[in-house]
Amino acid sequence: QVQLVESGGGLVQNGASLRLSCVASGRTFNDAAMGWFRQAPGKERMFVGTISWNGGSTTYADSVKGRFTVSRDNAKNTVYLQMKALRPEDTAVYYCAASPRHFTGTSYYADYDYWGQGTQVTVSS
Repeated sequence: QVQLVESGGGLVQNGASLRLSCVASGRTFNDAAMGWFRQAPGKERMFVGTISWNGGSTTYADSVKGRFTVSRDNAKNTVYLQMKALRPEDTAVYYCAASPRHFTGTSYYADYDYWGQGTQVTVSS
């Protein structure tokens, strides 16, 4: 059974940092693009960032550019989302996703075939 499991979420103050992790099991995603999305209450799931299969390229949503960094460790089958200078508007459930059909990163929700269960990030003002 293929699983993506996120961890590292929590409650932090405005301006704090967090690092989310996403561990894959059941198969390797070393040749797949990986992505992070988030969903705030009452809103659609939105793209946050994506990374190519070898970590050579990343793309970010404008709202997080310069504050968030996606990285991966293929030896550990793990993808990370480093978040700095967090703001209350970053509050959401964060999901990682895998896109085996793509080597390069993609920001399109429909390109991802596997999803984690999500981890809550809450930023207090």
